[in-house]
Amino acid sequence: MSSNQHELAEPPSDAISALKFAPNSSSRLLVSSWDRHVYLYDEHEGQPNQLVRKFEHRAPVLDVCFGKDDDEAYSVGLDWDVRRIDLTTGEQSILSTHEAGVKSVVYSSEHDLLISASWDKTLHIHFPSDMISHVPNTVPLPAKPFSLSLTPTKLVVAMANRLVHIYDLRTLALLCSQSSQPPPNTTELEPWQHRESSLKFMTRAVACMPNDAGYASSSIEGRVAVEWFDPSESSQARKYAFKCHRQASDNGMDIVYPVNALAFHPVLGTFATGGGDGVVALWDANAKRRIRQYQRYPASVAALAFSGDGKFLAVGVSPGFEDGEEVLGEGEVKVFIRELGENEAKGKGAK
Repeated sequence: MSSNQHELAEPPSDAISALKFAPNSSSRLLVSSWDRHVYLYDEHEGQPNQLVRKFEHRAPVLDVCFGKDDDEAYSVGLDWDVRRIDLTTGEQSILSTHEAGVKSVVYSSEHDLLISASWDKTLHIHFPSDMISHVPNTVPLPAKPFSLSLTPTKLVVAMANRLVHIYDLRTLALLCSQSSQPPPNTTELEPWQHRESSLKFMTRAVACMPNDAGYASSSIEGRVAVEWFDPSESSQARKYAFKCHRQASDNGMDIVYPVNALAFHPVLGTFATGGGDGVVALWDANAKRRIRQYQRYPASVAALAFSGDGKFLAVGVSPGFEDGEEVLGEGEVKVFIRELGENEAKGKGAK
């Protein structure tokens, strides 16, 4: 591996589900895993990204995010619970319980909203600062959610059956606030936009642009779509999709891999994709061009995350069983931290 990249010691023992950098630190990283733990890494005794603490759960953890600061986290998974974790004391508390596994969780600092998405086809809307008296609101969904992403003003929910809902966060916060008890009826909680994915196959991941203009989504069939929120005809005419994470085989047919992970650079607005082929690539959404592709990782890329300052890219690697093997080998789960050069993630037309 490259000299500007290092591998974390003491990685999870089972497949990685998510990676998240702290909002105010480029050395503080959360990793969630199917081994039923959330891992906290941070600088220790002058060494970056050392394992600080593990937080055990009752079942595999499918997602994790930071809360209002670098010492608060939220996790969800196959125990059906939405949990708050105090990263300093290790204390865990349950905010709500869904009726099936919980796939995703995101926190909006602008609106103090925590949103979880479950395979019971619901969103739970929480107000973490008012958990003593607040009962989370439930928003029904038309299909199972696969991925969540948000901007300061929008929430994007990618679901089965190629469905996409876009919510206005200010409206969602207003309708679900304590002052609106009893909970609003479901018609009031209708999304700002209903969309159908531009991709023909099942959505794997969704990620919003940092400039609040739109989002990218990826599929199991080696494609990525880029779309804009603006519903005008001229803006919608800009949307496009492209093929990626494919390999030519000896018989001339492409071997197609799922695009498991998407992450936008928080400063430059370019984005990274991670595939079942073990490849991470950087793309310029506006120029519709690939910026660079890194040396292949030892297994499927399961998760990606940029640090808040955009100087680091975390890459979670674990077997995706694309080769038909269903047994996880020892040492196959890895987390790499790549330090980006000044122009490494810069778009083709950027100054």
